[in-house]
Amino acid sequence: MRVLMVAPGTRGDVAPMAGLGSSLQSLGYEVAIAANPAYAALVVESGCGFRPLPGDLTELIKQPAPGAKASSGSVLTFWRKLGEYMDNAATGTLVAAEAGADVILANSVAPYAYDVAEAMRIPVIGAHLQPTEPSASYPPVIMNSARSLGAWGNKIIGERAAAGPAPYDAPSARLRKELGLGKMSRAAGERRRRKSRATILHGISPSVLPRPADWHTGLVMAGYWWPVMKPGWQPSTDLLDFLADGTPPVFVGFGSSAHVDPAFILEATRRAGVRAVVQGVDSALGDDAIGVDSVPHEWLFPRMAAVVHHAGAGTTAAGFRAGVPAIGVPVYTDQPLWASRIASLGAGPQPIPYKRLTPARLGDAIAEVIHAPSYAKRAAEVAAAIAMEDGTRPVVEALRSLPSK
Repeated sequence: MRVLMVAPGTRGDVAPMAGLGSSLQSLGYEVAIAANPAYAALVVESGCGFRPLPGDLTELIKQPAPGAKASSGSVLTFWRKLGEYMDNAATGTLVAAEAGADVILANSVAPYAYDVAEAMRIPVIGAHLQPTEPSASYPPVIMNSARSLGAWGNKIIGERAAAGPAPYDAPSARLRKELGLGKMSRAAGERRRRKSRATILHGISPSVLPRPADWHTGLVMAGYWWPVMKPGWQPSTDLLDFLADGTPPVFVGFGSSAHVDPAFILEATRRAGVRAVVQGVDSALGDDAIGVDSVPHEWLFPRMAAVVHHAGAGTTAAGFRAGVPAIGVPVYTDQPLWASRIASLGAGPQPIPYKRLTPARLGDAIAEVIHAPSYAKRAAEVAAAIAMEDGTRPVVEALRSLPSK
């Protein structure tokens, strides 16, 4: 069976799909992943075929420094550029599918994959890293907040948000017209799939986010899909020497979401009295810190005393898997939800919203995590529960349940 994964977005959107694809390849499936060119090597190293989706989302979503205001007119510019990005991704999805596919696995920001599949008469299965279904259990992730509105409020606002405008509406409408399909809005398509209980697999651990009671039967909490470590990867001698030269440090990194001045971070870690590994820094940081570029989280995080991150889905999962306490500094979309889950599970303190981040707040949170053993204990317990899960099995079951041609 030829499986096409459609994964527009950043590295955090692609890496779990590449890990899942690698697992499926080992079971005899032929997997190709459609993603931005920046992640071609990541896909190929996982053993999957690569099909390009034009564009690069990284610079578009990167946030200004904590406390800084966006420039005037930037919101309109952002939405215009995001619409252009999605339009290119929709076109790329069609080209990728035309190259050959028996089934499409589409992430949560690729609803146009359903239009392509309808025209090609092949099935689609949702493969989401975020819970986008309206539910009483959580507020909609597009609110950029994990603050509950109550069971009724969460559900109602979630339904209204799902029906509201989105940057992939126009690309979906354009594709349907070009492919000779009948008129149907993206929101109407989602309502139809919800009514038919269409399968959507979620690469989320039920130990981290229990399956909501109001989900329909087609919504599956599969478990995490783990990225594949680059073959032959080895840490630098400088990093190994730094780790061996003292107590376990604290990792600080914000992925594609933001770049924080190293001096800001070091003021916080020195306030807490800890050594630090700072992601995305290539300059000298002193005896108590080291900058790193791209180091696999599955190798690095277990060697840390704690991790500070933006609470992206994949980074949060890596922190839970490593069994180390975490401090979430959410920036947008689903990040507040994952940061709140860290705190709710007792694996870290209350999140610090990125816009309210200061060296003092961060330093105090790091000190709290390091000196309170309960956080490490709970993190280890969550890691043990996750280790018992197999995120690939539900995906294979869904693929096997598809009607044969």
